Amino acid sequence: MKPFRRILVATDFTPASDPALAEAIEMAKGDGTELLIAHAYTPPNVIDAQSITGGVYEEWEKNLRDRVAERLEPLVERAGKEGVKAEALVLSGTPYEAISDAAAESGADLVIMGTHGRKGVSKFFLGSVASRVISSAPCPVLTVRAA
Repeated sequence: MKPFRRILVATDFTPASDPALAEAIEMAKGDGTELLIAHAYTPPNVIDAQSITGGVYEEWEKNLRDRVAERLEPLVERAGKEGVKAEALVLSGTPYEAISDAAAESGADLVIMGTHGRKGVSKFFLGSVASRVISSAPCPVLTVRAA
């Protein structure tokens, strides 16, 4: 099997994402694999936007993007300290769609993401971003369960 050249690792900044990032860094070490560390945020909804004055919505979304970029930076630095070339991706939209679209657009060979391990009723009502990415991504998806 050929080595992966570009791995997209998705994070939601929860502890469930930490093992996925560690696995992605380990897989990317030593062979020039590029790591794309991504977070997908949901933009403010349109109903909220209608109740605010012009320009505020754009500022609101910019602040969200900037905050995500700030939170991704230490993760990119962590990969760099391990000798892995990494780049932050700030994605907007429904998380599973944004992750799948980013994987396609970036030419990712693999998506890695953590799972929360929800079961039963909570999984039914909350759904699973990971399961939706698995069914829609253009490449293989590796899920890493949180300890």
